[in-house]
Amino acid sequence: MDLKLGEFVRFVDEKMEGYITRIISEDMIGVTGEDDFEIPVPVAKVTRVHGHKYADSPEEVTPAAEVYTGPFETKGIYVAVVPDQNKGSVVHFNLVNETSFQLLTTLVTEKAGLSKGEYAGMINPHSSTDIYSANLADLSVWPAFTVEILYFSKLNSSIPAALRFTERFKGKDFAGTKKRVALLNKDAWTFRLDEEDIIIDAEKLKESFFKPTEEKKTVEKPANEIDLHIEKLRDDFALLSKTEILKIQMEHYQKALDAAIVHKLHSVIFIHGVGNGTLKIEIHKTLGRNKQVKTFMDARKEKFGYGATEIFLK
Repeated sequence: MDLKLGEFVRFVDEKMEGYITRIISEDMIGVTGEDDFEIPVPVAKVTRVHGHKYADSPEEVTPAAEVYTGPFETKGIYVAVVPDQNKGSVVHFNLVNETSFQLLTTLVTEKAGLSKGEYAGMINPHSSTDIYSANLADLSVWPAFTVEILYFSKLNSSIPAALRFTERFKGKDFAGTKKRVALLNKDAWTFRLDEEDIIIDAEKLKESFFKPTEEKKTVEKPANEIDLHIEKLRDDFALLSKTEILKIQMEHYQKALDAAIVHKLHSVIFIHGVGNGTLKIEIHKTLGRNKQVKTFMDARKEKFGYGATEIFLK
């Protein structure tokens, strides 16, 4: 039985029912009843309650196809995380598409070196789709999320490059205030996937053209392989916290990547190691949004294993 978080189920052998608040394994789930106690139960011992009316949940109506007559929107793609209407510990991830493009979308989760496809489908313009559910109480063991999007439109338009968004969510991501998402008509924590258009300050641009030559810095050409292990970057690494180490590594990576772009290198390899994968995830997160990056992949596995990423530049 393909059960999902937030669904209402009834026990087969007992007079009990409740909402699914945890997927423990393929054969075991956690069900929370009116007493707010979660009970682990085998999937085979529950049955879905068909026709159950969820609180504040209007019946779904498939809207008639209509031609969008407004301006062609090219920006506005978000992940909106919405608390479940019945059990707030469960949250639902919605892909919100405010653009006029159709979005061919996939969601893959990664944990302990294993990847799993969670969603694949087409999201229509000016619409949203539920793509994943999770329990906030399990936030510390959530997998890493990777959303990849291809833009599509039958109209004459400039099609943006494919979009890749990678994130390992933390508690602070859900500490802020939720905001109203019009397409969902609900409050949600939102995470923007595409970049807003950059507004150029004409005065600052003019100042940069007239800056004296002696003020301009020379950017050194980086090596083809850059080792980001902290012991290669700092002598006092033993005195640094994990947060400080990651900050130093990311600053060194960004500086080297910018230099590679300036010098128009074909590709550059960053050696980040395997470890717990945090540095790799943070690097891949920035690459998915960098318009100067053509693609990236694991660098020569026979030499680095999964501990290095090769970045190909435009």
